[in-house]
Amino acid sequence: MTARPGNAHQARLLTLLRDGGPNSRAQLGDQVDLSRSKLAVEVERLLETGLVVADGLAASRGGRRSHNIRLAPALRFLGVDIGATSIDVAVTNAELEVLGHITQPMDVREGPVAVFEQVLSMAQKLKASGLAEGFDGAGIGVPGPVRFPEGVPVAPPIMPGWDGFPVREALSQDLGCPVMVDNDVNLMAMGEQHAGVARSVGDFLCVKIGTGIGCGIVVGGEVYRGTTGSAGDIGHIQAVPDGRPCACGNRGCLEAHFSGAALARDALEAAQQGLSEELAARLEAAGALSAVDVAAAAAAGDATALDLIREGGNRTGQVIAGLVSFFNPGLVVIGGGVTGLGHTLLAAIRTQVYRQSLPLATGNLPIVLGELGPTAGVIGAARLISDHLFSPA
Repeated sequence: MTARPGNAHQARLLTLLRDGGPNSRAQLGDQVDLSRSKLAVEVERLLETGLVVADGLAASRGGRRSHNIRLAPALRFLGVDIGATSIDVAVTNAELEVLGHITQPMDVREGPVAVFEQVLSMAQKLKASGLAEGFDGAGIGVPGPVRFPEGVPVAPPIMPGWDGFPVREALSQDLGCPVMVDNDVNLMAMGEQHAGVARSVGDFLCVKIGTGIGCGIVVGGEVYRGTTGSAGDIGHIQAVPDGRPCACGNRGCLEAHFSGAALARDALEAAQQGLSEELAARLEAAGALSAVDVAAAAAAGDATALDLIREGGNRTGQVIAGLVSFFNPGLVVIGGGVTGLGHTLLAAIRTQVYRQSLPLATGNLPIVLGELGPTAGVIGAARLISDHLFSPA
């Protein structure tokens, strides 16, 4: 993809076609502030770039029938969501429909060179399956703070060896296409906004609970990243005064007390102390415990596992309650690997938020699980690069 929209009107038309699918000129005209003649000029210019193509006649609205147009069906975006313990890679079309999606385990602590070798191998698999001849752009999510304009991670607590690594520049060279990089939870928020539970909400929080904890902040339909890109790093808000040491160097952070890693550690301790027969049996069978084991034990009615989930949900809910009082969002979405803990976790979070925030902020506030699961991040990554490519050069 070499062409870019020539002005804001063309960019708006491309975004409408991405988010709404094929549409007629007449219907597009209803959504943009352009005269019929000016709209015709901008559509013709887009057709000349090859970014859009004619797509047959639209349904009649009375009088002369309008032609449908759509984004070029050959356009392909690569979405990459790098987590602490796994990588998701997907190919989408221009409307951000997932055409192929693969996931593989990978420890982000192995460093950027090893991780990106895996990413490139996964991308090649998707190409070899016939889904794409090449990629017109790629969006990349990483589980740590990102200096957004440069696409560079900055001192990420759970990503040793990544500080300052030129992710965007390196992958752009290897993939042969433009690349944009962002924090993984921002991309989860964008994915849920595009195709998930937040489709109709302009102001919302998206909290990801996995190996770490982060929050995507969407204001007026746009991700808010802050001055330097670190907005939403709620895992390092203090939840327990003088509490456990955290990977960031402080004590008592929410992430140190409730995240996938913290939950696994607490479950191991409970099993070793004989507090849970269910967790002890799982430890003996597998030699280790994870948040998945805690969820399974809770589903079997294990009281200790349920207590661990409720305690973590309470602490997370206390932090989210402060965010709700400050930001007054229209929705709170809970996502990430630890959401396999399900409604026990959600109930504990809701209880704390509804109890601690003022009624004006919580009276009509849904707090819900994300709809898209692991595809939220890759859809958000494709959305990130399409936002860039569908903006004027």
